[in-house]
Amino acid sequence: MVNIDIEYLGELRCSATHGPSGTQLLTDPPVDNHGKGESFSPTDLVATALGTCMLSVMSIFAERHQIDLRGTKISVKKEMTAVPVRRIARLTTEIQMSLPADHPQREALERAALTCPVHQSLHPDVEKPVRFVWKNETAAAVND
Repeated sequence: MVNIDIEYLGELRCSATHGPSGTQLLTDPPVDNHGKGESFSPTDLVATALGTCMLSVMSIFAERHQIDLRGTKISVKKEMTAVPVRRIARLTTEIQMSLPADHPQREALERAALTCPVHQSLHPDVEKPVRFVWKNETAAAVND
């Protein structure tokens, strides 16, 4: 179990403290939702959690198999909707792999990304398309 302590600071800003490490971060709603947009919004953190979780799980697999993933990058684009309520509608993820397309562990690395705990925890109504771009290859889409 991990404890996260959150305090309201006023002006729609919150401070969150990670219990085990003491690391703090601030959240601020986006401008289109009454905030100042000066920090991550709570839904931005969901998008951040998805990308970092995918890369973390791939990295765990990679280290176990002595694969160097340095230089791999992930971009997550978050799209909101107001129908039927304000929520995340779509998280489009592009994974720029630092490895060649013919890498022998390609399928296993892709599977690791798609089975990360955050990806598995998101509500089924949230669209989660993922596109892997392997070094020297055009993008291959994996729709979820």
